[in-house]
Amino acid sequence: MPYIEDRLVHDADAHIMETPNWLRDYADPAIREKIVGPGYTNELRQIGDNETQLANLDRAFVKITETHASAAYQADEAAEIMNRKNFAATGSFIAEDRPRTLDMIGVASQLVFNTFHNRKLRDWEHSGDLDLAYGTARAHNRGMLEFCSVDPRLLATCYVPLADFERTKAMALESLEAGAAALLIPSGCPNGHSPSHTSFDPLWAIAQEAGVPVVFHVGGTGDLIDSNYFVNGLPIPKDFHGGDENFRSVDYMGIPGPPMQTLATMIFDGVLERFPELRIGVIEQGAIWLPSWMKQMESAYDAFFRHEDRLQKLSLRPSEYVQRQIRATPYPTEDVGWIIENTGPDVCLFSTDYPHVEGGRRPYERFERSLGDASSEVRSRFYADNFVDLMGQGLPAELPR
Repeated sequence: MPYIEDRLVHDADAHIMETPNWLRDYADPAIREKIVGPGYTNELRQIGDNETQLANLDRAFVKITETHASAAYQADEAAEIMNRKNFAATGSFIAEDRPRTLDMIGVASQLVFNTFHNRKLRDWEHSGDLDLAYGTARAHNRGMLEFCSVDPRLLATCYVPLADFERTKAMALESLEAGAAALLIPSGCPNGHSPSHTSFDPLWAIAQEAGVPVVFHVGGTGDLIDSNYFVNGLPIPKDFHGGDENFRSVDYMGIPGPPMQTLATMIFDGVLERFPELRIGVIEQGAIWLPSWMKQMESAYDAFFRHEDRLQKLSLRPSEYVQRQIRATPYPTEDVGWIIENTGPDVCLFSTDYPHVEGGRRPYERFERSLGDASSEVRSRFYADNFVDLMGQGLPAELPR
């Protein structure tokens, strides 16, 4: 019996757990030695990047893989599907196991992201080494596409750096040709130019013509807040994993900042006006901020309309662009019913964050409670219809809608 029954559900945020040599294995030889391995959670922390340490981790993964293949592990995996997390979760790093995961959760598809590489891809993008920035993105995309190739319900996100206009266009085309379901870009500002720069119009045109979304995801923005906020004379709290490499309550407050600024800039500079069929997903960055952000944009629009030609060229008000073209995943701890009441029914998306701890063990029940007495139409939009609208042609035709 699946975790979610009797409802069509698409999962807008799920992850693979990359193994130690994952990115290097998919990288071209010319950049392989430049790649620094990802950091890991406390359950399997990488303390360095030399060959001995990587070999030790490889041996550890042999044992983990054997555990996943054991009869004892598989005997209760359906009952434990939402309880086992990270590398312990079914299909977290073994691609062939992932289809069982979707069956046991009860979702029609999953939009799949990396776990450990968003920050590194962003840092390489800001390094000034364009060959490294686009080479690591290409390696990431190969790995994501291969993992997701085992089942059409797994929808791969492919990273497109925004460091160089021509290379960005080429990588978007390459990614779509290879089978990307969505184009992942940083939600913060690129180095040296705005994400709304008109030289990115070919990127938006490519995504719009292909009918696939551009998506943001938490982790691709650099530091969320100034680290000095933790210089307070108090111990630094541990994160969800018991370590210090993820976010805590104070970091959490900084998560909406980059997407708020980036999306407002794109709206005011006319990107969504010029590309009305473009869809943008804001994934694992919460949604509780959306109502006040929309109000703030409305206020800015009214205050500066008389003085800014760019605002006068817009055919819609800022909030109307949000409702038409932007979709976002609330955290399960947020009041999705209240968000929908104040943004409209077309914006919010269901997600599990599988197999991450942050997604919780009972996200469906939490969302159901906060939806309260919302209508069946509102629920259908939240669990499926808004995702179908976001994904467009990125959702294979054979999957339910």
